[in-house]
Amino acid sequence: MGEYIDGLKFSGGCMSLMARDILKQLIRQAHDHDVYVSTGGWAEHILRKGPGSFKQYVQDCKELGFDSIELNASFIELNEDNLLRLIRLVKNSGMRPKPELGLSFFGGENAELASSGKVDLDWVIRRAERYLEAGADMIMVNSDGLTNSTNNCHTDLVAKIIERLGLEKIMFEANDPNVSEWFIQNYGPKGLQMNILPINTACDTSQVNLNVNYSQVGQLERLRSGLPGTRSIHFA
Repeated sequence: MGEYIDGLKFSGGCMSLMARDILKQLIRQAHDHDVYVSTGGWAEHILRKGPGSFKQYVQDCKELGFDSIELNASFIELNEDNLLRLIRLVKNSGMRPKPELGLSFFGGENAELASSGKVDLDWVIRRAERYLEAGADMIMVNSDGLTNSTNNCHTDLVAKIIERLGLEKIMFEANDPNVSEWFIQNYGPKGLQMNILPINTACDTSQVNLNVNYSQVGQLERLRSGLPGTRSIHFA
C-alpha cells in the first residue's frame, strides 16, 4: 500500500462535482502509489432515484476506477435484506462493498431504534456480521455517539466491537486527532484511510484501521513509527 496511507476516500458526493477526466486522473495517481480509492456516502442519494440508478452508479464507479463503494446503513432507508442485495451487487461488480454503521441513526433500517433514543450495540454488531457474510470487505464504524472526541469516547463499546468482530475487517472513523492517537496507543498502528477535504484517507496503522482527515497523516505516521517529536504535526 502507500507509504503513509492505504486508501483515499472522496467524502460525500464530492466526486459528482468533478469533471470526469480530472476524477480519473486523481484515481490513477492514487493507484500509481498503491493507494486504493473509495467513494464516500453518496449511495443513499442515488437510491432515491430507484434501483436502476444504483446499478448505473456502480457501473460508473467501476469505469472511473474506484475500488470500493461505501454504503451508509445509518442513512439508507432500506431493510436489511435489501441492503444485503446492494452489498452483493457491488461485490459482483468486482469492487469492494464497505457498509458504514454507527450508534447514531438517521432514519435508515433502524429508524424505530433511532426514535427511541436507545443504543443497541448488539444490533449494530449483528448487522455488521450479516454484512460481512454477504461479502462486505470492510465495515466502517461511524464516530457519532462512539468516538466523537476523547471526552465522548466510549472505550467500553469500542472494546466490545473489537472483541466480537476483530480488527481486520473494521475501520473506525477518527477525525479527532486525539481519538486517532488514542486508537494507536491502545490498539497499535495498522491502516489509514484518509479524508482529504473533500477527500478522506484510510490508514492501516498494523493493528487498527482508521479513517482520518488528511491533516492528521504527519502526526499519525510519527506515532505509529515510534518517532519522538511534537505532539501535533498537521498538514494545512
